[in-house]
Amino acid sequence: MFRKILIANRGEIAVRVIRACKELGIQTVAVYSEADEGCLHVEMADEAVCIGPAASTASYLRVEALLDAARKTGAQAIHPGYGFLSEKAEFADACSKAKIVFIGPSAKAIRKLGDKVTARATMHRVGVPIPPGTRKPIRSRENVVRIAKDIGYPLLIKPSAGGGGKGMQIVSSPHALKEALETSQNEAAAVFGSGDVYLEKVIEHARHIEIQIMADQHGNVIHLGERECSVQRRHQKLIEESPSVAVDASLRARMGAAAVDAAKAVGYVGAGTVEFLLDAHNQFYFIEMNTRIQVEHPVTEWVTGIDLIRMQIRVAAGEPLGVAQEDVRFQGHAIECRINAEDPEDDFSPCPGLVSGLRLPGGPGIRVDTHLYNGYLVPHHYDSLLAKLIVHAETRELALARMVRALGEFQLENIKTTVPFLQRILKERKFRHGNYNTGFVEEMRAADVRHHLHEFMHKLSDSFRRLTGGGGSAY
Repeated sequence: MFRKILIANRGEIAVRVIRACKELGIQTVAVYSEADEGCLHVEMADEAVCIGPAASTASYLRVEALLDAARKTGAQAIHPGYGFLSEKAEFADACSKAKIVFIGPSAKAIRKLGDKVTARATMHRVGVPIPPGTRKPIRSRENVVRIAKDIGYPLLIKPSAGGGGKGMQIVSSPHALKEALETSQNEAAAVFGSGDVYLEKVIEHARHIEIQIMADQHGNVIHLGERECSVQRRHQKLIEESPSVAVDASLRARMGAAAVDAAKAVGYVGAGTVEFLLDAHNQFYFIEMNTRIQVEHPVTEWVTGIDLIRMQIRVAAGEPLGVAQEDVRFQGHAIECRINAEDPEDDFSPCPGLVSGLRLPGGPGIRVDTHLYNGYLVPHHYDSLLAKLIVHAETRELALARMVRALGEFQLENIKTTVPFLQRILKERKFRHGNYNTGFVEEMRAADVRHHLHEFMHKLSDSFRRLTGGGGSAY
């Protein structure tokens, strides 16, 4: 086992990794930018090293600064968390060359799965279902109309090197195709350094279901069930739960087996998530594999009783999983809400600021993963995630009631958060009945627009009647 681990991240995930290390008796090194000197992970770690100015490109994304901090402190391994460099093959390579263990898959596996076109081809080869689409990047715009017609509309234009919904374009007709293609290619080149994109058929009314896997260095691979991630805004997840109301034991076994096959196909080691779309006929399709720990991993931890971060560290140290597939048991229902420093009334614009009046929820079945404390200044330089509120209960009905209670207890002054929007989602009939898909949030917001327009027209009509002495109508 490692004596010392450097955490190449910040915020709540850095705090989470530090806690796991403490339970394993491992010393920790925090890294921080100048903007994060007062962040909780800096205080909690055994050692802390400043790696540069506030901008992530000058700090958390500087490979040499991270490796230098590991060398100076004697860290034997680096845990990348999620985001930043966690899925960068170049970082995994650099760690290997520096003889520092990268707690994650090999650079080779990251490259195979990081390029979405290559990943699709790999999955198709081993029999994992993929959505209809192109097998090679679209580089010429000359024959794209014919290719798109063969696939069928609506379709997605997706960056090959992409993630997080960036650069994606939905196209409903041939008229919008070439302009959308140009937009997607330009954005992909700007964000990912590659303008390669591919076409993929839209699976309409689909649910987003992901399978957690874990693999060791001895050829053992298991899955740990599914997470339902269909509540999304702009392809960014807001609420996750496990189990999914749409997945029964038979479907779980089939999706789990496909996820294990996907991992084995690339010689995967560590924690990973295979993401699928599930259509209305229970047919599932591979969309991508995330080669890191996920934001929503606590949902799986609670229903399986397995600490994924501890297992991740042990696997990286060369230990076997110690758990066979038949040993994995699922108990109860877990739900996670992501609480962001954003204003839902202003198109979810970021709201950094000074934390005051903070009160976190508690009681049975409540877990809060956060780096917040009273007096902490939330910087504007990074992701807006403030906390993850996770609940667990014997049934989904009780878990929903518990989440409603917990969100009501969450208090934070000065900073606007997504809590009110999350509370609204939990009250929606479709969500409570589990009858939702990836279009749920957009449908909800479209209904809001129609409602506001209806109210406006009624007010306009009332004003018109007053002006005309009670006769006529404005519409």
